[in-house]
Amino acid sequence: MNSFFDKNYRTPAWLKRKLSRRTALKSALGATTIAAMPSFVNAKAEQSASQLAQLAKTDPWMTLEQVLAHLLPSSSTGPGAKEIRALAYFYNLVHEQPIEQAEKDFIFKGIGWLNGYSQSQVQKNFVELTNEEKETMLRAISRSRAGENWLNTLINYLYEAMLSPSAYGGNPDGIGWQWLEHQAGFPLPPQGKRYYELPGTHQTSVNNMPVEEKTKS
Repeated sequence: MNSFFDKNYRTPAWLKRKLSRRTALKSALGATTIAAMPSFVNAKAEQSASQLAQLAKTDPWMTLEQVLAHLLPSSSTGPGAKEIRALAYFYNLVHEQPIEQAEKDFIFKGIGWLNGYSQSQVQKNFVELTNEEKETMLRAISRSRAGENWLNTLINYLYEAMLSPSAYGGNPDGIGWQWLEHQAGFPLPPQGKRYYELPGTHQTSVNNMPVEEKTKS
């Protein structure tokens, strides 16, 4: 598969599982609750920020940042992707979170497909487009199943970046909660006591390396 418009594309198993879980949870808990449930991420804040600052100057991260900013722009009525540090959330998501490799691959392949489509239409990469051109490109890919799935994946993680505790990478100083006038539960998790770090949960550590393997190294 080399584009959003490949007719052989089928919604992958990992995404079907996520959609199925979300549907079940929405039924049981309500849509507002599920939107606030984070897919927890791990990071050493200062090191990650430095690495991300360099990565954001080049693709695929540069394009990803532009797409996120377009999907959730800054405005006078609420925070945008920049204010909620959505790119930092995605960095942590990709490098530390125990999500399937196929999902990570889909996120980044989508960036290549988006730039390929943009080049085929206007001979420019996505980051070079005007706001109107970006809207046109994203609406066009959304008409394909792969494009719709890709954009929905990004949007779901934007919600998580806005609504999860800041220990997981996004929502600095609770900016998303303040905008929604939401009172978060306490105590909030500090680094070292986040969801996946608790005994009996995800056995993952830096760069998705199993804890057992780290111990051996």
